[in-house]
Amino acid sequence: MSTMSESPSGSTMLDQPTLDRLRELDPGGTARLLPRVVAAYETSLERMLPDLAAARSGEALNLNVVRHVSHTLKSSSASLGALHLASLCAEIETKARNGEPEGLDALLDNMLTEINQVRLALKALLN
Repeated sequence: MSTMSESPSGSTMLDQPTLDRLRELDPGGTARLLPRVVAAYETSLERMLPDLAAARSGEALNLNVVRHVSHTLKSSSASLGALHLASLCAEIETKARNGEPEGLDALLDNMLTEINQVRLALKALLN
């Protein structure tokens, strides 16, 4: 039996044990913890993604912004079971912290694709 749930696109997985731990914090769902955590995650994305786009728009990539966004997304994504996204964010954060812009554009493109797939999976989870 798999411990992951597929998104509608079938390519992004959410870690089921992570989701189960969140649900255990709100037995019965009366506090609506999972929907509230997902909403906070979405709000965070809406705040950070424009910053990331701006960091990529200049002649040189703003590594400080990239590091901050990837660090923040790493932990929030992991807390919702988006472990592949969290792993990508960790890789991006390390490269940005070390001042290594080589390959970051492709990694950031992958991260943005993964974010969209995670959003679909979270929407499906709540419906």
